[in-house]
Amino acid sequence: MNFIRVGAACPVTKVADIHYNIENIKKCIEESLAKHCKIVVFPELSITSYTCGDLFTQNHLIEQSIKAIEELAQFSKDKDILIALGAPLVHKYSLYNCAYILHKGRVLGILPKNFIPNYTEFYEKRWFTEGNALSEESIDLYFQKEIPFGSNLIFSDGINKIAFEICEDLWVTIPPSSFLSLGGANIICNLSASNELVSKYEYRRNLVASQSARCMAAYIYSSSGVFESTTDLVFSGHLMISENGSMLKENHRFQRENEVICSIIDIDKLNSERLKNVSFRDSTKIYNYNVREIKFSFDDLNYGEFDRYVDKHPFVPSGEKQREERCKEIFNIQSAALAKRISHTGLNKAVIGISGGLDSTLALLVIIKTFDMLKIPRKNILTITMPGFGTTDRTYNNAVSLCKALDTTFKEINIVDACLQHFKDINHPIENHDITYENVQARERTQILMDIANKEGGLLIGTGDLSELALGWCTYNGDHMSMYSVNCSIPKTLVRYLVNYVAEHEMEKEASDILLDILDTPVSPELLPKDKNGDIVQKTEDIVGPYELHDFFLYYFIRQGATLEKIAFLAKVAFKNEYDDATIDKWLDKFVKRFFTQQFKRSALPDGPKVGTISLSPRGDWRMPSDASYNLWVK
Repeated sequence: MNFIRVGAACPVTKVADIHYNIENIKKCIEESLAKHCKIVVFPELSITSYTCGDLFTQNHLIEQSIKAIEELAQFSKDKDILIALGAPLVHKYSLYNCAYILHKGRVLGILPKNFIPNYTEFYEKRWFTEGNALSEESIDLYFQKEIPFGSNLIFSDGINKIAFEICEDLWVTIPPSSFLSLGGANIICNLSASNELVSKYEYRRNLVASQSARCMAAYIYSSSGVFESTTDLVFSGHLMISENGSMLKENHRFQRENEVICSIIDIDKLNSERLKNVSFRDSTKIYNYNVREIKFSFDDLNYGEFDRYVDKHPFVPSGEKQREERCKEIFNIQSAALAKRISHTGLNKAVIGISGGLDSTLALLVIIKTFDMLKIPRKNILTITMPGFGTTDRTYNNAVSLCKALDTTFKEINIVDACLQHFKDINHPIENHDITYENVQARERTQILMDIANKEGGLLIGTGDLSELALGWCTYNGDHMSMYSVNCSIPKTLVRYLVNYVAEHEMEKEASDILLDILDTPVSPELLPKDKNGDIVQKTEDIVGPYELHDFFLYYFIRQGATLEKIAFLAKVAFKNEYDDATIDKWLDKFVKRFFTQQFKRSALPDGPKVGTISLSPRGDWRMPSDASYNLWVK
């Protein structure tokens, strides 16, 4: 499934004490191997230390650093790990600040620093030369000949394509890693020596995360530690591993021991992002950057225990503050979208069916916010509840109470008699509680709502969510249809948090209490008769499976194009304490079959706003033939 564990290391060092430094580097390599890392990145000039100053002009320091590279290459001879070390190099009477890339006893390549800082606290041009003009050269060291030398090297084992830049390279207008990623690199490593100043930490962190997102790559960053000279500067040993904008692992700075952090990178995820991003492909044509690919191979890619964090609810931020901010943002996007549609149509009325369930509740709350924003009276919101054969007292009472608490124009239309007449018209036995029995009710409700919208000169607002669309859990030409759908790209797992956010932050107590009870009600279409106690008998998740699983499946299937094998694997990691393997396999199979067979409903969706990374709109993100076969995806 193309996972690889990578590491960033910061060894304890002494300035200019090469023998001391490489002993700690060896310890960090051993620790990286013990943690199953296949790549480990050390800081800039880690062999000598970064703060040697004019000692870099001493031949002895330079010669000893090359001997240290030989020693470390020999040390790596039986070790299946790619090692990136920093050391100086003299080439054609110029001194270069370089990254040496070692694997199993050999120096695979040497990369010079492209951009040499020479401002504020940095004066590297006193010693070092820029390497950005070097591309097709090779170097002979006394222990190995014809070593590729240049800033355009990519080291490839087939699927993992690894490139390197050094410190300042990341801080320039167009970092070399931008071009290297267009050349195919999906893992970028940075050997750095970035000093600490007030607030520089946050800026550096944002640089790493944003560059990994811009390049759609993993980014491994290792900076010099606290044992560098403090004559004028302090270094913190900042270590980071980021993947496509997400910070997977980061250390606590200012450590005084050898330190290695590691994380598992999902290469398939990165490659999938690039495959879908047309702008990335176009950039590879415009910026025709010449790279040299250095082939090598790992013996295996065993990553040890799979300890990568897998979020059970990828659509829902885990942090409370972030979740609150996300809900506010989504609620504003929904309201802005509806406001535009209302302004464009010139209609100042809205019609919505209210069931007492979560989806219609969220849609009503969006209408309320929109009308308040447009200064349209809430009485222009026509809320219709339409009890049928399965409507329970709890949902009915919540629907009635909420509409009145929000000061809408409320109307109740019982659909039982109309449905009984329709059963008679189509010769359908009333005791036959099949799909026709259920769909008649859904279509009757939609017919009523559409006709009232015409009669009143209003806009019928749809309530269906993203999860229902993915599963096709809606009646074609029934609750599937509306004049504008505000929930169409919001998954079920997020709907609950949005309603809760509005209840806590945007409602008076009376309405808030009703919303909290709606949140506590089981999800149901209420199309089958209630039991003898008047309770819900038709619980959606008993029929189609847990929505939290289906939302998880949807995210990885659409967002990452993951195989079912990988989706199942990740789901079993994320939900190991909630569902057994057989349950996950069962509902994944159900998800795939329903997703394929129900595309025809998504092909006829009404308009609605995209609010997150996934939308199933046939006019936007997802264009799929309605008659595609699922046979390739199921066992």
